[in-house]
Parts: sequence; C-alpha cells; structure tokens
Amino acid sequence: MASTKPAILGGRPILPQGPPTWPVADADVNAAAAAAVADGSWGRYFGPHGDRLREALATFHGVGNVRLCSSGTAAVELALRGLGVGAGDEVMLAAYDFEANIKNVLALGAMPILAEIRPDDAQLDVSRLADIESPRIKAVLVSHLHGGIVNMPALRELADRRGWGILEDVCQSPGAWVYGKRAGTWGDVGVMSFGGSKLLTAGRGGAIFSARDDVMQRIRLHVERGNDLSPLSEIQSALLLPQLSKLDERNSVRAKNALRLAERLGSVAGLTPFPHPKLDIPRPTQPVHYKLAAWYDRDAFEGLRRETFAVAMRAEGISFWPGFRGLHRTHSNRRFRSFGPLSNADRADEQLLVLHHPVLLGSESEIELIAEAAATIRRFAAAIRDAVPPTAYDELGR
Repeated sequence: MASTKPAILGGRPILPQGPPTWPVADADVNAAAAAAVADGSWGRYFGPHGDRLREALATFHGVGNVRLCSSGTAAVELALRGLGVGAGDEVMLAAYDFEANIKNVLALGAMPILAEIRPDDAQLDVSRLADIESPRIKAVLVSHLHGGIVNMPALRELADRRGWGILEDVCQSPGAWVYGKRAGTWGDVGVMSFGGSKLLTAGRGGAIFSARDDVMQRIRLHVERGNDLSPLSEIQSALLLPQLSKLDERNSVRAKNALRLAERLGSVAGLTPFPHPKLDIPRPTQPVHYKLAAWYDRDAFEGLRRETFAVAMRAEGISFWPGFRGLHRTHSNRRFRSFGPLSNADRADEQLLVLHHPVLLGSESEIELIAEAAATIRRFAAAIRDAVPPTAYDELGR
C-alpha cells in the first residue's frame, strides 16, 4: 500500500526495492557462458557462437544476410554506407529520434533532413514526406520508438517511387511485427542493438540484416581490413543465443503489461499514453516496448515540471525519464535541413515521458502500483512543485 505522501516529500517509496534489474537472471544465459568458458571458445576471434547467432537472426527475420558488429550505433553507420550514402547526399529522419542517428548521417558527410512526427505517438509521419523534394535524397532512416509503429507499407511505396533506400532501425523494437513482417525487413537494410539496456543484451553489440546482397557487399568491403573493423565477440554471441530464443515470449508479456499499464496511466489526468497500434488490419501488427511513452500535461499537474515528475517517480522506485531531445533543438541549423514547421517534434521534446522496460516483465500488482504512484504524485503536485527546487532536477531531467 502506498504511503499517504510521495517519497520525494518524505513518504515511503511505493516500490522500495527500486526498478527491476536488467538483464534478468537467466539460467540458460549462465549455462551458455559457462560452456563457452569451459571449451575455450569464448576467447576466439571466430567460432561457433557467432555462426549460430548469424544463422538464428537470419531465420528470425527471414533474410539471407546478417552481419554482427560492435554496437547499434556502428550498425547504423555501416548500414548507411551499405546504402551508398556519402558526402553531398541527404538522408531523411524524424526530428524526434535517438541522437546517434543524426550524428551518423553527419559523420558520413551527408546532410540530415529532419521530418515531422505524428501528433499522437511521435513516430515519423510518412504522409509528410511526399511533399519533400530533393534530388540529393539517398535514403530514409526510420525508427520504431517507444512501442510505436511507423506506417512502413506507405513508406515502402513512396521510397520505391522516389528511388530512396530505407534503413529501418529496430534497436528499440526487436521482434516487432509491422503489417505482417518482422520489424527491420520492410527496409532495404535493418539494424538492431545489443546494448546493455536493450531487450537483447550482451552489454554492447549490434547487427545488420538485409535481403540485398549489394548492400551487404558494400559493408563487407568497408569493415574487412585483414580483421573485422567492428566485431562482436564469441562470448557475446553465446550470451545472445538463448535470449533470442525467448524474445517472442518476453515481448508478448511486455505487450500485455504495456497495454494494461497504458490503460491505468490514462486514467490519471495529465498523462496520455501513446495509442496502441491498430491491430484490426489484414496483416498482423504487434509493437515491442523498450520504453512505454506518455504525453505529460504540466497544467494538469499544477505547473509541476515534467522533469520533476520523473524525479518524483524515480523516488518511488519507478524508472520514468523525459524522452529524447528534439534533434532540431540540439543541433545548429547549419547541420540539418527541414521542410515546414516541426511543431509535433517540439511538443515531443517538451512533453514526452518514457518508462524503462524491465518492469513490463513484472506482475500485475507491480503494474497497478506504477499507476497508483503517478496518481499520488498528481495529488501532491503543488506541494512537490513548491518543495523541490529546480537545482534538484535540472541536471537529472534529461
């Protein structure tokens, strides 16, 4: 039962044990690590675990080409190179996205074109791209974020008409179903991350997959220099294999809990979770939640800043944070182009909150406690606003 006042005001945290740890304890991962140590394969440059992981990822995504690499960020750069992106080219991406994506475009000497997002779920608004005309556009870099799904059939049709390549970033959405296909396979090339917080984790790592031999050949020519420029180790591959076999099952649990939590949070005035993607379409769609997102209305919380709300939730043992910064707000105007206003991306920069995923594998009672904590903070919003000075959250807010 919750305290009568929130933890940030001296009450008892609603989840005193704090957020669930990640990665979760997994006997199969432990066994894979022990076996790799026992047979010595963990320390080899090449071996059976990387081969098995490439085969498993190829089967999982239904593609013929998979390359493992050192991170999701490296995967994005290599995939852009595979699409032939270079100096003088342009790459379109959402103005609300992970910062490394725009930096990878800039690192290749290309110019990012920042595009508007949808107002309800902050995903790339494909309907706006048709109005963008430039002969230098080489590719679209598209991410499925915070449990959202981009309209990939529409993007595929538009890109084919315009001659654009598609890089589909599924670092936040491994295993999602997008209009009947695995996330990442609508694109000419897909990328995923095995970073320490990701749904498939080896601490670091990434992968690139594609049905296009020419894309993968350009990547191979770039990274194979007598040794692999961006490798994933054998021990990392060994740890990922048992996790991949459980990904669909865990994603299903996360999806059910995310839907339940979104319904509960939606009952707290001032919090509006992303709408669940419509499932009543001819081709199955199932989002994946690395983060669960909600819009935050400061006025409904007595003027309590979003950053302070997140700090208050973390004091309750719940891992809420502000979302990404808008890319157009953190980079000089000389480093990108845009066509028209980016008002939805402005709103995302200012109003999005995200919940980290580990709790979505928890119990129904934990899900209820998260919503209860949010409601408690709303009841005490004015007191928190007056008691917590800005210096307590400004450095933590982003």
